[in-house]
Amino acid sequence: MITARHAEQVAVALALAATLAAGCGESKKPKVDAATEQREALERAKKGPYGTQVEALEKSKALGDDINKKAQESVDRIEKDAK
Repeated sequence: MITARHAEQVAVALALAATLAAGCGESKKPKVDAATEQREALERAKKGPYGTQVEALEKSKALGDDINKKAQESVDRIEKDAK
């Protein structure tokens, strides 16, 4: 004789088995690659509550790159003149 408690245990076991069977299939590939997701996340961050900080960080990185480039050009010029 199946009681309500046993019926509940059977239902839980069947649900668990169905969940496990569904999870054993092939893994789905992501819809976008990581680089695309990173670019999109950056754009969302610019529009969010910290948008000004994100934009300031990008500008400071660009400024640092520009300073490094100009310093390297200056060093190259000095080395060329020293020869």
